[in-house]
Amino acid sequence: QVRVVESGGGLVRAGASLTLSCSASGGTSTLDLMGWFRQAPGKDRAFVAAISRSEENTQYADSLEGRFTVSRVNGGNTINLHLSDLRPDDTAMYYCALALLAPRHAAYVDAEDYNYWGQGTQVTVSS
Repeated sequence: QVRVVESGGGLVRAGASLTLSCSASGGTSTLDLMGWFRQAPGKDRAFVAAISRSEENTQYADSLEGRFTVSRVNGGNTINLHLSDLRPDDTAMYYCALALLAPRHAAYVDAEDYNYWGQGTQVTVSS
């Protein structure tokens, strides 16, 4: 049974930084394509970032590149998302997702390409 668990969310002030973490276990390979999405109240789930199995390919939502950074921890199925210069409109539930059997350098941006999802971690940014 694949399990995806996020952590690290919280309440911060505008301009602050935060690091979210995601770990996957159970039934996965040692290294899978993983990504982050977010869903703000009243809005659809949106792509944030993804990192390939090879770690050589990272993808970001256009509006977030430069402020958010995705990285893999110790070359395994734990990834971090570092959020900097946070703004109130970054307030959302942040979800981690895993895609099985992805090509080594692929980094998917569509939610439909991911097989397993975590429960989410809430990030709230006050002004």
